[in-house]
Amino acid sequence: MTKPRKSRTVVSLFLDVAVPVGSYYLLKGAFGMSAVAALGWSSVVPALRTGWGVLRQREVNALPLLILLANLAGLLVGFGTGDARLMLVKDSAITSLVGFALLGSVLLGRPMMTATLKPWLVKGDPGREAAWGRLRRESAAFRRAELRFSAVWGIAFVGECALRIVGVYTLSVDTMVWLGTVVMIVTMVVAFVVSGALGAGPMVHMIGAAGPEHGAVRVGGAVLEAEKNSSLVGSTHG
Repeated sequence: MTKPRKSRTVVSLFLDVAVPVGSYYLLKGAFGMSAVAALGWSSVVPALRTGWGVLRQREVNALPLLILLANLAGLLVGFGTGDARLMLVKDSAITSLVGFALLGSVLLGRPMMTATLKPWLVKGDPGREAAWGRLRRESAAFRRAELRFSAVWGIAFVGECALRIVGVYTLSVDTMVWLGTVVMIVTMVVAFVVSGALGAGPMVHMIGAAGPEHGAVRVGGAVLEAEKNSSLVGSTHG
């Protein structure tokens, strides 16, 4: 399971980061395209990839759908105005929309990042799947960790948006194409570490403790040791 996941991550980074940045400089430098045209064409591969992901999902996931719609809207606005800086702001607008949507989902108690987080934590294991469902119903601590995970990513995306907008209007377009990517990568790394410490990490421990292999179910800090109690009762009667 680890190797396929790593492979998918590498492919995602290549298509969503390396291809857009590399194609921008190639189209602008080697083919003499304008900054607007180069930015537009360099966004095609990520947009197609996101669109394909939305179409092939069995269930509608609001997060990739939001990214796709924001990406398309930004491209239309950028081409319509002919403003390269506005097209770069489009990337910031996408992350801010995603960030505010994540924060809104946290306030509503329906964290959007759960659709991405759950498969990584349950790993297709029926026991872990059952533990997840049980903890979501009965453990306030588990639900808080789930909310914190999405909240961290929401704050990170909004913060990234603010930094990139400042950069877009204070630095050159050519500089911001690569620097914006650096800002995005650093933000992702920080968000990954913090969300893991505050959200995913505690959830992993709770799922493991609630699994049938431990003979106990942890619910909001309480431990229901069914097998242990039954063995004690049996030994008393014996």
